[in-house]
Amino acid sequence: MPPTCMVTGAAGFIGSRLAGRMLREGWRVVGVDAITDTYDAREKLDRVEALLRHPAYRHLGRDLALSPLGRDLDGVEVVLHLAGRPGVRESFDRTPDYLHDNVRATEALVRAATRADSVRRLVYASSSSVYGDGPVPFREDGPTAPISPYGRTKLEAERICLRAAGDRLETVALRYFTVYGPGQRPDMAFRRFAEAGLAGRPLRLFGDGLQSRDFTFVDDVVTATRLAMTADVAGLAVNIGGGSRVTLNEVVLLLAELVGRPLRVEREAVARGDVRHTVADSERARTLLGFQPQVGIAEGLAREVEWLRRRTAPAAAPDREPVPA
Repeated sequence: MPPTCMVTGAAGFIGSRLAGRMLREGWRVVGVDAITDTYDAREKLDRVEALLRHPAYRHLGRDLALSPLGRDLDGVEVVLHLAGRPGVRESFDRTPDYLHDNVRATEALVRAATRADSVRRLVYASSSSVYGDGPVPFREDGPTAPISPYGRTKLEAERICLRAAGDRLETVALRYFTVYGPGQRPDMAFRRFAEAGLAGRPLRLFGDGLQSRDFTFVDDVVTATRLAMTADVAGLAVNIGGGSRVTLNEVVLLLAELVGRPLRVEREAVARGDVRHTVADSERARTLLGFQPQVGIAEGLAREVEWLRRRTAPAAAPDREPVPA
């Protein structure tokens, strides 16, 4: 019998690709996703439809905070917990939703996983937002001082997971750094910039553009998460960075080359919760997970732009990348 894992947030940008990776490797996958209102539900439903084409995939439409999993965890060996409400800016106006989707849902999931006889490991998708605007590079044993409700709820959920580490359940938290690539959420900067550039519209850039990020390609994040399923590490947080630290102004110049035209930029005030710089100290990822990012910013952004070209082409087919070949 093939092993079974559960992927929460399986309809999402990263979760769907992770579920597809596990199916390609021969695992049975139980996907969980409530299809919340964070962005256009059609994108999420297309991903679920694609995953359901594989006979080893089963989908549960659950709000984890309200619907205990119980027997749905029977036979599940590893839980990959990517479900949650993303986005820094919106978290200031919808803090209760972030507490529900990020904290309460994680409490319920960890409680169920601890009770399930078959579950041996839980990998939690945390965020670089837990660090706030601290000195770079960010180290896992350094200070955490999130400056947004989103960051605070991710840190609290991370702590819930790590506190559960023990003889019955191994847990690890992966702090993802600005994930991008094909399928990226429509509210994220790279996708907004690329869509504007391809359509010949001006793009909105918050701040002076000198803020920098450690950008991480989605397939590298999937690989790191896969490694965390079996690595000899528990009860720790681990940074997952792509090693491609660039400013947003540099991103604009690179995008102009990719779309073949200069980009018109409309600058706006710095957004609430926007940190100045993020850089991951990746020593733990290298030594504990054996993780090394493979896709640099130029290649990764080119892949995202090509995906958007296909998506906006006449009679474009739904994105089916998560489906195993």
